[in-house]
Amino acid sequence: MTFTSFERNHCLAILVTLFFYALFLADPALAHHPFGMGDSSDLSVWQALFSGIGHPLLGPDHLLFMLGIALVGLKRTKKWVFPLLGIGLAGSALVQLLPLADLLAPWAEALVSLTLVLEGLIVLNFVNSKWLFPMFALHGYLLGSTIVGAESSPLIGYFSGLLLGQGALLLFVTALSQRIINWLGSKGRLLTAGIWIGIGSAFSWIALID
Repeated sequence: MTFTSFERNHCLAILVTLFFYALFLADPALAHHPFGMGDSSDLSVWQALFSGIGHPLLGPDHLLFMLGIALVGLKRTKKWVFPLLGIGLAGSALVQLLPLADLLAPWAEALVSLTLVLEGLIVLNFVNSKWLFPMFALHGYLLGSTIVGAESSPLIGYFSGLLLGQGALLLFVTALSQRIINWLGSKGRLLTAGIWIGIGSAFSWIALID
């Protein structure tokens, strides 16, 4: 299926509108408390599982980071997907041993948001795509911080949810990556990378001043 110049520009306009809608209207609380579950120590196994699935999808910074991987155009999907998932879970496990101090939370949020900027720079070929690995670990660390202190059963449920949610989305975006890149075209891809950089910068600033 081919798109005319008008249709492509129209779709890009919709894309820009949706991204800025997410930027200004997304509820930051969703990034930390999927489904309003509250204290992680009170979670059941099933609640933890659904929280793990929903957390990367409901947090706008995490979701946009995952979607942005489609713009990178990774080759040899298997070479990337499993290591990325593994290092993300390793980050979530690390925070159980080295919890994030409350004082550092805004800075950690800002740093995670800046991964969108770095992702945009990868798309623009200013940064090597291997930086996705430490960025994925950082996202995993912050995702795991909401379950610190939970019993082993909710922990297993939450980690399983993270694996399922992130794994499905990562497979989806990598499978469609080349189609998306071809559809956007070189100019559209550059525009979208710029949008990612702008949103990441804004999210980071908001995290620090909020």
